[in-house]
Amino acid sequence: MTSLSVRALVPFAAFLLLATTIEAQQKKTADLNRTPQIVRTTSRHELHRLAYGSTLTIIGPPDSSITIEGWQRSEVDVSAEIQLRADTEADLDLLAAVNTFVLDEDANHLRVMSTGTHDKAFMRSVAKKFPKALLGLPWRIDFRIRVPFIIDLDINAGRGPISISGVEGNIQFSAAESATTLKLTGGTVYGMIATGTVKLEVPARSWRGVGATFRVAAGDITIEIPAGFSGDFDAEVLRAGKIDASFEELARAGRGVDPRTLSARAGAGGAAFKLTVGDGVITIKKAVMNNE
Repeated sequence: MTSLSVRALVPFAAFLLLATTIEAQQKKTADLNRTPQIVRTTSRHELHRLAYGSTLTIIGPPDSSITIEGWQRSEVDVSAEIQLRADTEADLDLLAAVNTFVLDEDANHLRVMSTGTHDKAFMRSVAKKFPKALLGLPWRIDFRIRVPFIIDLDINAGRGPISISGVEGNIQFSAAESATTLKLTGGTVYGMIATGTVKLEVPARSWRGVGATFRVAAGDITIEIPAGFSGDFDAEVLRAGKIDASFEELARAGRGVDPRTLSARAGAGGAAFKLTVGDGVITIKKAVMNNE
């Protein structure tokens, strides 16, 4: 398995600034961009062999949903729905030629990379005379991907939900705006979101791996852990918000709690969970099991 390179794709300070301006930017975009009435949705499917312990990189378009599930095969199964909007069928044909994704693979690394009107360098290289009126039209890709359950993931997304389950490895993800849900039992996880939420559900009493680090500029982080879980938690709210550590076992073992900082141990300790929000709420609570 490749070693984790914990790198901030965008400095967290910049994410804090982005969170304070994103609403204004979205309003401006909504005012400038019209919404064409003709919608075309196409499906695409790819299946590629990839060994356990390899790496999958995903570079998403500005708008997307990304769902990743682990399975027992040494294969990556990519299903995608690409949605385009335009005023005419002819415009949709032009957009379909550039708004898509490409795959690049070698022995132990598969890259799923979006291409399209959002990428100025790409457009200059392949479509210099592309109609300017079509450059700002909305489009999206919805990915559903199955991967070997032991794999490294590197995800760079824009706006939209991210879901990862049944995977162990070195996982990195970043997004401008996302509701991210994770159901994991191990690995080394690093996630950064400008605006949105991160929810981690751990369905096991111990974490196999180093732990997880989550940073959200504006939004919430929720960790759900079962009774008897062992781990170390450090949490901080940088500006406005609070920490809700309602998990009784964590509270009894806490080494010091105030409304905006927490350093505590659950059970015998172990994997490290480092949680930071700029403005928002950090919640650590007991997971509700199906038989409860």
